Amino acid sequence: MEASLRKSLAIQCRVVGALMLREIITRYGRHNIGFLWLFVEPMIFTLAVMSLWELLQVGHGHGLPPAAFAITGYSSILMWRNIAGRCINSVEPNLVLMHHRNVRVIDIFIARALLEFLGATASFLLLGTAFCSLGLAEGPVNILAVLEGWMMLLWFGSSLGIFVGSFGIRYELVEKLWHPLTYVMFPISGALFMVDWLPPPLQKAVLWVPMVHGVEMIRAGFFGNSVRPHFDLGYLSAVCLALTTLGLAQSRIVSRELVPE
Repeated sequence: MEASLRKSLAIQCRVVGALMLREIITRYGRHNIGFLWLFVEPMIFTLAVMSLWELLQVGHGHGLPPAAFAITGYSSILMWRNIAGRCINSVEPNLVLMHHRNVRVIDIFIARALLEFLGATASFLLLGTAFCSLGLAEGPVNILAVLEGWMMLLWFGSSLGIFVGSFGIRYELVEKLWHPLTYVMFPISGALFMVDWLPPPLQKAVLWVPMVHGVEMIRAGFFGNSVRPHFDLGYLSAVCLALTTLGLAQSRIVSRELVPE
Protein backbone atom coordinates (compact mmCIF):
# COMPACT_ATOMS: atom_id res chain seq x y z
CA MET A 1 0.00 0.00 0.00
CA GLU A 2 2.72 2.47 1.03
CA ALA A 3 4.94 1.48 -1.91
CA SER A 4 2.04 1.91 -4.31
CA LEU A 5 1.29 5.36 -2.87
CA ARG A 6 4.92 6.43 -3.27
CA LYS A 7 4.95 5.19 -6.86
CA SER A 8 1.73 7.08 -7.67
CA LEU A 9 3.09 10.25 -6.09
CA ALA A 10 6.33 9.95 -8.06
CA ILE A 11 4.38 9.56 -11.31
CA GLN A 12 2.22 12.58 -10.52
CA CYS A 13 5.31 14.68 -9.72
CA ARG A 14 6.82 13.78 -13.09
CA VAL A 15 3.56 14.59 -14.86
CA VAL A 16 3.23 17.97 -13.12
CA GLY A 17 6.88 18.77 -13.87
CA ALA A 18 6.40 17.96 -17.56
CA LEU A 19 3.23 20.07 -17.70
CA MET A 20 5.07 23.00 -16.09
CA LEU A 21 7.85 22.82 -18.71
CA ARG A 22 5.29 22.59 -21.50
CA GLU A 23 3.42 25.60 -20.13
CA ILE A 24 6.61 27.67 -19.87
CA ILE A 25 7.61 26.92 -23.46
CA THR A 26 4.08 27.48 -24.77
CA ARG A 27 3.59 30.73 -22.89
CA TYR A 28 7.02 32.35 -23.10
CA GLY A 29 8.80 30.54 -25.93
CA ARG A 30 12.54 30.17 -26.29
CA HIS A 31 13.39 33.71 -27.44
CA ASN A 32 14.40 36.90 -25.64
CA ILE A 33 14.45 36.24 -21.86
CA GLY A 34 12.10 33.27 -22.17
CA PHE A 35 10.89 31.82 -18.87
CA LEU A 36 12.36 34.77 -16.94
CA TRP A 37 9.15 36.59 -17.83
CA LEU A 38 7.55 34.31 -15.24
CA PHE A 39 8.73 36.64 -12.47
CA VAL A 40 9.77 39.73 -14.46
CA GLU A 41 6.14 40.33 -15.47
CA PRO A 42 4.79 40.49 -11.88
CA MET A 43 7.80 42.63 -10.91
CA ILE A 44 6.90 45.19 -13.58
CA PHE A 45 3.28 45.34 -12.38
CA THR A 46 4.34 45.70 -8.75
CA LEU A 47 6.89 48.42 -9.56
CA ALA A 48 4.28 50.37 -11.52
CA VAL A 49 1.81 50.20 -8.63
CA MET A 50 4.53 51.06 -6.11
CA SER A 51 5.53 54.13 -8.11
CA LEU A 52 1.92 55.30 -8.19
CA TRP A 53 1.51 54.75 -4.45
CA GLU A 54 4.78 56.58 -3.82
CA LEU A 55 3.43 59.60 -5.69
CA LEU A 56 0.14 59.42 -3.78
CA GLN A 57 1.99 58.92 -0.47
CA VAL A 58 -0.05 55.80 0.31
CA GLY A 59 0.84 54.54 3.78
CA HIS A 60 2.81 57.63 4.81
CA GLY A 61 -0.04 58.89 6.98
CA HIS A 62 0.27 55.69 9.01
CA GLY A 63 4.05 55.66 9.17
CA LEU A 64 4.48 52.86 6.63
CA PRO A 65 6.86 53.14 3.66
CA PRO A 66 4.96 52.92 0.34
CA ALA A 67 7.51 50.52 -1.15
CA ALA A 68 7.02 47.90 1.58
CA PHE A 69 3.29 48.51 1.65
CA ALA A 70 3.07 47.95 -2.11
CA ILE A 71 5.03 44.71 -2.28
CA THR A 72 3.18 43.17 0.67
CA GLY A 73 -0.16 44.09 -0.87
CA TYR A 74 0.12 43.87 -4.62
CA SER A 75 2.47 40.87 -4.76
CA SER A 76 0.00 38.87 -2.68
CA ILE A 77 -2.87 39.87 -4.98
CA LEU A 78 -0.92 38.86 -8.07
CA MET A 79 -0.36 35.40 -6.67
CA TRP A 80 -3.91 34.33 -5.84
CA ARG A 81 -5.46 36.24 -8.75
CA ASN A 82 -3.03 34.84 -11.34
CA ILE A 83 -3.34 31.29 -10.02
CA ALA A 84 -7.12 31.35 -10.30
CA GLY A 85 -7.05 33.20 -13.63
CA ARG A 86 -4.61 30.73 -15.19
CA CYS A 87 -6.63 27.72 -14.02
CA ILE A 88 -9.71 28.96 -15.87
CA ASN A 89 -9.71 27.63 -19.44
CA SER A 90 -6.49 25.71 -18.75
CA VAL A 91 -7.82 22.30 -19.77
CA GLU A 92 -8.90 23.03 -23.34
CA PRO A 93 -5.37 23.87 -24.63
CA ASN A 94 -4.14 20.65 -22.99
CA LEU A 95 -7.06 18.46 -23.99
CA VAL A 96 -4.90 16.40 -26.33
CA LEU A 97 -2.81 15.33 -23.34
CA MET A 98 -5.84 13.64 -21.80
CA HIS A 99 -5.05 10.65 -24.03
CA HIS A 100 -2.28 9.80 -21.59
CA ARG A 101 -3.77 7.88 -18.70
CA ASN A 102 -1.47 9.50 -16.13
CA VAL A 103 -2.53 13.05 -17.02
CA ARG A 104 -5.53 14.31 -15.10
CA VAL A 105 -7.35 17.62 -14.90
CA ILE A 106 -6.02 18.21 -11.39
CA ASP A 107 -2.43 17.87 -12.70
CA ILE A 108 -3.01 20.78 -15.09
CA PHE A 109 -4.35 22.93 -12.27
CA ILE A 110 -1.43 22.05 -9.98
CA ALA A 111 1.13 22.81 -12.69
CA ARG A 112 -0.30 26.24 -13.42
CA ALA A 113 -0.72 27.05 -9.73
CA LEU A 114 2.92 26.17 -9.03
CA LEU A 115 4.14 28.29 -11.93
CA GLU A 116 2.25 31.36 -10.76
CA PHE A 117 3.36 30.74 -7.18
CA LEU A 118 7.02 30.53 -8.22
CA GLY A 119 6.73 33.69 -10.32
CA ALA A 120 5.01 35.72 -7.60
CA THR A 121 7.40 34.44 -4.92
CA ALA A 122 10.50 35.24 -6.97
CA SER A 123 9.13 38.71 -7.70
CA PHE A 124 8.34 39.28 -4.01
CA LEU A 125 11.79 38.16 -2.86
CA LEU A 126 13.74 40.09 -5.51
CA LEU A 127 11.81 43.32 -5.04
CA GLY A 128 11.95 43.02 -1.26
CA THR A 129 15.70 42.46 -1.32
CA ALA A 130 16.22 45.35 -3.75
CA PHE A 131 14.08 47.77 -1.72
CA CYS A 132 15.85 46.84 1.52
CA SER A 133 19.26 47.30 -0.15
CA LEU A 134 18.25 50.73 -1.47
CA GLY A 135 16.84 51.83 1.88
CA LEU A 136 13.27 52.07 0.56
CA ALA A 137 12.06 49.44 3.01
CA GLU A 138 13.19 47.50 6.03
CA GLY A 139 13.34 43.74 6.23
CA PRO A 140 10.46 41.78 7.78
CA VAL A 141 10.30 41.73 11.58
CA ASN A 142 9.03 38.13 11.67
CA ILE A 143 9.94 36.08 8.59
CA LEU A 144 7.97 33.05 9.78
CA ALA A 145 4.78 35.12 10.06
CA VAL A 146 5.32 36.44 6.53
CA LEU A 147 5.88 32.88 5.29
CA GLU A 148 2.75 31.66 7.05
CA GLY A 149 0.63 34.37 5.46
CA TRP A 150 2.20 33.75 2.04
CA MET A 151 1.52 30.00 2.22
CA MET A 152 -2.06 30.61 3.32
CA LEU A 153 -2.58 32.82 0.27
CA LEU A 154 -1.04 30.07 -1.86
CA TRP A 155 -3.60 27.63 -0.43
CA PHE A 156 -6.39 30.12 -1.02
CA GLY A 157 -5.30 30.85 -4.60
CA SER A 158 -4.84 27.16 -5.41
CA SER A 159 -8.17 26.12 -3.91
CA LEU A 160 -9.91 29.00 -5.68
CA GLY A 161 -8.16 28.06 -8.93
CA ILE A 162 -9.26 24.43 -8.72
CA PHE A 163 -12.78 25.56 -7.86
CA VAL A 164 -13.28 28.10 -10.67
CA GLY A 165 -11.20 26.06 -13.12
CA SER A 166 -13.34 22.95 -12.62
CA PHE A 167 -16.61 24.82 -12.93
CA GLY A 168 -15.22 26.79 -15.89
CA ILE A 169 -14.91 23.55 -17.85
CA ARG A 170 -18.64 22.97 -17.60
CA TYR A 171 -19.91 26.54 -17.59
CA GLU A 172 -18.51 29.08 -20.05
CA LEU A 173 -20.07 31.89 -18.00
CA VAL A 174 -17.45 31.35 -15.25
CA GLU A 175 -14.63 32.56 -17.50
CA LYS A 176 -16.63 35.58 -18.66
CA LEU A 177 -17.50 36.61 -15.10
CA TRP A 178 -14.06 36.02 -13.58
CA HIS A 179 -12.22 39.00 -15.09
CA PRO A 180 -14.75 41.69 -14.12
CA LEU A 181 -15.05 40.01 -10.72
CA THR A 182 -11.31 40.43 -10.08
CA TYR A 183 -11.65 44.19 -10.60
CA VAL A 184 -14.43 44.24 -8.01
CA MET A 185 -12.34 42.19 -5.56
CA PHE A 186 -9.21 44.31 -5.91
CA PRO A 187 -10.29 47.30 -3.76
CA ILE A 188 -11.61 45.01 -1.00
CA SER A 189 -8.71 42.51 -1.04
CA GLY A 190 -6.66 44.32 1.59
CA ALA A 191 -3.93 45.51 -0.76
CA LEU A 192 -4.85 49.21 -0.51
CA PHE A 193 -5.50 49.39 3.21
CA MET A 194 -5.10 47.74 6.56
CA VAL A 195 -8.23 46.68 8.39
CA ASP A 196 -7.35 48.79 11.43
CA TRP A 197 -7.52 51.96 9.32
CA LEU A 198 -11.22 51.42 8.59
CA PRO A 199 -14.21 52.40 10.76
CA PRO A 200 -15.39 49.52 13.01
CA PRO A 201 -18.50 48.69 10.92
CA LEU A 202 -16.37 48.40 7.76
CA GLN A 203 -13.80 46.31 9.60
CA LYS A 204 -16.40 43.66 10.36
CA ALA A 205 -17.63 43.70 6.78
CA VAL A 206 -14.22 43.47 5.11
CA LEU A 207 -13.10 40.60 7.36
CA TRP A 208 -15.63 38.41 5.53
CA VAL A 209 -13.29 38.66 2.50
CA PRO A 210 -10.91 35.67 2.86
CA MET A 211 -7.78 37.08 1.20
CA VAL A 212 -7.77 40.08 3.57
CA HIS A 213 -6.72 37.77 6.39
CA GLY A 214 -3.71 36.53 4.41
CA VAL A 215 -2.53 40.06 3.56
CA GLU A 216 -2.94 41.12 7.20
CA MET A 217 -0.82 38.15 8.28
CA ILE A 218 1.94 39.09 5.86
CA ARG A 219 1.95 42.71 6.96
CA ALA A 220 1.91 41.68 10.61
CA GLY A 221 5.13 39.76 10.00
CA PHE A 222 6.62 42.49 7.85
CA PHE A 223 5.90 45.56 9.99
CA GLY A 224 5.66 44.04 13.47
CA ASN A 225 4.45 46.39 16.20
CA SER A 226 4.14 49.27 13.71
CA VAL A 227 0.73 47.93 12.71
CA ARG A 228 -2.29 46.40 14.41
CA PRO A 229 -3.37 43.46 12.26
CA HIS A 230 -6.80 41.88 12.19
CA PHE A 231 -7.00 38.31 10.92
CA ASP A 232 -8.55 34.96 11.73
CA LEU A 233 -6.45 31.99 10.67
CA GLY A 234 -9.28 29.59 11.45
CA TYR A 235 -11.73 31.42 9.17
CA LEU A 236 -9.25 31.56 6.27
CA SER A 237 -8.42 27.87 6.72
CA ALA A 238 -12.12 26.94 6.73
CA VAL A 239 -12.74 28.86 3.49
CA CYS A 240 -9.70 27.26 1.83
CA LEU A 241 -10.77 23.80 2.98
CA ALA A 242 -14.30 24.30 1.64
CA LEU A 243 -13.02 25.57 -1.73
CA THR A 244 -10.52 22.70 -1.95
CA THR A 245 -13.16 20.07 -1.20
CA LEU A 246 -15.68 21.49 -3.68
CA GLY A 247 -13.01 22.03 -6.33
CA LEU A 248 -11.55 18.51 -6.05
CA ALA A 249 -15.02 16.97 -6.17
CA GLN A 250 -15.92 18.97 -9.28
CA SER A 251 -12.58 18.24 -11.00
CA ARG A 252 -13.16 14.52 -10.43
CA ILE A 253 -16.57 14.79 -12.08
CA VAL A 254 -15.35 16.72 -15.13
CA SER A 255 -12.39 14.33 -15.52
CA ARG A 256 -14.85 11.53 -16.15
CA GLU A 257 -16.86 13.60 -18.64
CA LEU A 258 -13.97 14.99 -20.70
CA VAL A 259 -13.47 13.53 -24.16
CA PRO A 260 -9.85 13.90 -25.39
CA GLU A 261 -9.38 15.27 -28.90
